[in-house]
Amino acid sequence: MGHIPQLITDLALILVLAGIMSLLFKKLKQPVVLGYIVAGFLASPYMPYTPSVLDSNDISIWADIGVIFLLFSLGLEFRIKKLLQSGSTPIIAVATSVACMLTIGIVIGRLFHWSFMDGLYLGGMMSMSSTSIIIKAFDDLGVRQQKFAGLVFSVLIIEDIIAIVMMLLFGTLGEGKQVEGMEILLNIGKLAFFIILWFVVGIYLIPLFLKKIHPLLNNETLLIVSLSLCFLMVVLSTAVGFSSAFGAFVMGSILAETLESEKIELLTAPVKDLFGAIFFVSVGMMINPALLLKYWFPIVVITLVMILIRSSVDTLGFILGGTPVKTAVKCGYSLAQVGEFSFIIATLGISLGAISEFIYPIIVSVCVLTTFTTPYMIKISDRVGDKLESRMPEKWKEGLSRYDRKTNIINNRNKWKKMLNAMLSPILIYGVLCIAILIASFQLLEPLLEKIIPSPWASLAGLAVTLLALAPFLRPLLLRHCFTSTFWELWGDKQVNRAPLLAIVVLRTALVIALVVVCVEHYYHASLSLLVGIVALVLITILFSRRIKQRQQRLEDVFIENLNSKDIQREPSKPQYAGELQSRDIHLTEVTIPAFSPWCGKTLKELDWGKRYEIQIASILREGMRINIPGAREQLFPNDKLQIIGTDENITHFVEAMTEKKRLMEESLASVPSGEMRLHQIAVTPDSPLVNMRVLDSGIRNQHRCLIVGIDRGDGSLLKPTPELAFLEGDIVWIVGEQANILNLTRQIKQ
Repeated sequence: MGHIPQLITDLALILVLAGIMSLLFKKLKQPVVLGYIVAGFLASPYMPYTPSVLDSNDISIWADIGVIFLLFSLGLEFRIKKLLQSGSTPIIAVATSVACMLTIGIVIGRLFHWSFMDGLYLGGMMSMSSTSIIIKAFDDLGVRQQKFAGLVFSVLIIEDIIAIVMMLLFGTLGEGKQVEGMEILLNIGKLAFFIILWFVVGIYLIPLFLKKIHPLLNNETLLIVSLSLCFLMVVLSTAVGFSSAFGAFVMGSILAETLESEKIELLTAPVKDLFGAIFFVSVGMMINPALLLKYWFPIVVITLVMILIRSSVDTLGFILGGTPVKTAVKCGYSLAQVGEFSFIIATLGISLGAISEFIYPIIVSVCVLTTFTTPYMIKISDRVGDKLESRMPEKWKEGLSRYDRKTNIINNRNKWKKMLNAMLSPILIYGVLCIAILIASFQLLEPLLEKIIPSPWASLAGLAVTLLALAPFLRPLLLRHCFTSTFWELWGDKQVNRAPLLAIVVLRTALVIALVVVCVEHYYHASLSLLVGIVALVLITILFSRRIKQRQQRLEDVFIENLNSKDIQREPSKPQYAGELQSRDIHLTEVTIPAFSPWCGKTLKELDWGKRYEIQIASILREGMRINIPGAREQLFPNDKLQIIGTDENITHFVEAMTEKKRLMEESLASVPSGEMRLHQIAVTPDSPLVNMRVLDSGIRNQHRCLIVGIDRGDGSLLKPTPELAFLEGDIVWIVGEQANILNLTRQIKQ
């Protein structure tokens, strides 16, 4: 017999247990992630009654790949534009939650006499909620289209970004270094630098690359290309000192802006599910029952903290962000669980030796317990919100109402806010690009030129090439959004405005001069007068060169087109009035008409949803086409996306009715026979009633619903039937029909 490697044996055990547990937990209507964790516990060496995985090192490598695919998939669902459109409320809520939970984690660690790193990691894990568990709970309870759900999803996106930052900072702390405040700031600056660089360059290059190879793309090639880009970014990320998971997330977020993002997400889903299952099984393998019994009290305490304190802290964060009390309670209670990202943070801490091993089973146990409590927390949030509002003093209600109105009103007249955003954003984008060009020139271009060009000319060539590469980015860094109408309005409005405006202009000019000086000094040590002359020449050139201006414009046009292409062609943006509805009782949400809905093919007048469900249809999105304010004669088609306006109660009623009608339609279709067509042959025997009977009189087509496709008379050819053709003894009649009809026909012929 052939020898099977231990890795294959272990993998077979993992997948068998994962398959069984996934079916069981699906049957119990529980998150499948918990089933994978239970499967890992059964396959661990701590479980003596079941076979165990023998080579955990190989499985850990597969689990690391699972983390990469999980983060890549998460990046595909993340869009920076959606985050920017969510406003300040989710940011304030997340900042409040993370700050409080980090503090509470450290306090819990001190109470149980754990190390500072144990408490810090615990706080970080407690501040991460579960996207998959929340989505499932929302779907089960039918509240996904309600107003508060959108705020919760925005918070989850920001939490994922915070988790990435935590992993980087915790990784630095976990290596045993004495990290000072300045070093932490440098690490954050390094992180921001590479995020901006990779995002800008990726949005510019990757859509162009995908357009070039589009004729060659099918499901197979697109899958391989997207995964190759993912692992390329993983390698780049680890090369500059970040984690592989961070690189996968960045590439996923870049591909999320392309037209192929939905298809990539669909193609990579099975791969993500496979390796993700292995990761969560590996999580369960690290659970030691002895540690659970030993640390049962901390598990209970942390679970109660998540249910009582985390929900209250999140509620407070949403209130501070300008959310009404009742909505804030629903949001806060939805987030009171430990998420899957906590496992990744815990795995990082254990791999670095930064935290104690007992933290892992504790946080997994808390995750399991809070997963089961999440639906109940969402259900009771309405009652808690009502009681909180009813018992709140009137002065508090009036104060919160005024605060909500002030917070939710978008002040488009704030000229200073608009001006600062416009004038400082080029420093981040173009400044990062210029620094990246200088680094690439000094570390890559210069050594190459020194090998192929003699010494004096190599420096001059390097200087010329670098300045040419910098020019399209130095120009907008110097001029972009400077001296606009808003600038001159602020300049003439108050004399006190002139100093900060002038300071920003001077700052940007000084940055441009500094970049040119660094480039010149590196390649050519010139005298002060020559240096000043070169800088002046460069500034004059980038100001007045038409070619540089045209090149800059082309680069920006391509970037903007790539960034907006998905919104224009695949996902038309919401109407401009959507944001204004957020501060009222009604709001706008999007639903999809199921393919098997009985509503398909009917007009809006026939459906009369305005009277039945008290909702209004704002737009219909159909394969990239938008129908705004559709008329009463507009028909609905399968998979139409409807943007509907109404209250939470009305929208929930509408979605429940849509789901129920879909279920009834599917049940009626399931009760209909499959109608599969079969090919069958009938021999015309001497005693057959078909002998000498015409095809027209046989009733094969009209009575038995079968089709005669040919008659074989033994001469090697298939005779085409006609209505007047008569069957002869010895004919082989070939017919096509449903199995039940064929059986009835053959039974009647035999009789």
